[in-house]
Amino acid sequence: MEQIRYAIVGFGGIAENRIAKEGFALDTRRFNQQDLPMVLVGATDIDPKRKTAATALGLHWYDTYGQMLDDDTIDAIYVATSNSTHFPVAMKALQAGKHVLVEKPMTTSLEDANVLCEYALSQGLSVSVNLMMPKNAYNIKARELVRSQVVGPIDYAVIHMEFLYGEDPLEAATWRCALPDELGGPIGDVASHCLDMAEFLSGRQICSIRCVYYPKTLRIAVEDGALIIYGMQDGSRGCVRVGFNQPRGGSFATMDNLGYELYGHDGVIRGYGTTFQLSGHADEPMRIGLEVKTAVSEESISLDHVQNIYQAQIAEHAHSIRDNKPMDGRQGLHNVAMVLACHESARSGGKEIVV
Repeated sequence: MEQIRYAIVGFGGIAENRIAKEGFALDTRRFNQQDLPMVLVGATDIDPKRKTAATALGLHWYDTYGQMLDDDTIDAIYVATSNSTHFPVAMKALQAGKHVLVEKPMTTSLEDANVLCEYALSQGLSVSVNLMMPKNAYNIKARELVRSQVVGPIDYAVIHMEFLYGEDPLEAATWRCALPDELGGPIGDVASHCLDMAEFLSGRQICSIRCVYYPKTLRIAVEDGALIIYGMQDGSRGCVRVGFNQPRGGSFATMDNLGYELYGHDGVIRGYGTTFQLSGHADEPMRIGLEVKTAVSEESISLDHVQNIYQAQIAEHAHSIRDNKPMDGRQGLHNVAMVLACHESARSGGKEIVV
């Protein structure tokens, strides 16, 4: 069967190195494109200097987004622009009859996310958001361990993504740090992943949020970080910690800290480097870790087979198109609701917000 043909709008560093080279396997030294149900064929960006990077990967460069949408050979658009433009850019793609996969958060308002999902549904088009961490083989294994109750029923989960970003003036000037309306910052940028992971690992949906911002230590316009207490439908709770103002030593120590602790009656399951951009490949800068520890035993889990998290996420979207089973975008919509609830709660002093 023919591959679904994608083009990407917004060809920044993440789009080039994670989405194009990994997700669409354009780094042919590491991956085989022929095994995938999709292929990336084109790109565009408001910065024309990005053309060099795109064409170096064999992509067709569109001078304008309009030219890309007018190309009838393109089946789907990957939206990797700044957060505030996700909605108008994605809507234009849907209106042009293209399927859409968009970076998180899907939009910067709940109303826009609803419109996007409803319009895609009405047109029979597949829309989804790139929340790729549940595709990590170690996270899938952790969920299996939770379900099999190897440490007993889980009482509490702590999921964290804390690092230093924004102390350097160039970092502080980026839209993630300088423009609150972009819904970047630690909550929109990484708590979105952590909250999604909390639901994935537990198999339950978050229904309430309490949040407070960290004390300010950085000269950035967005929040420095946040402590988030979430409640599940069954009454269980957990915690998310995210921060841009948290030094964690060098790059290895920083990546190793990006993970979780799942506390059970009889022990704890710990993930190291499992809430990040890593997949578990042998050539990555650190080895992902998963550990099960009780009072009488300690096991470090190593997996023989892993999948690239970006490839798996895009392939899921591509299969939905090939199988004529459009994705409805509700995961992204719910994720936006949780991110906005965090800010609403923090602005009200930690008041509980129902999602």
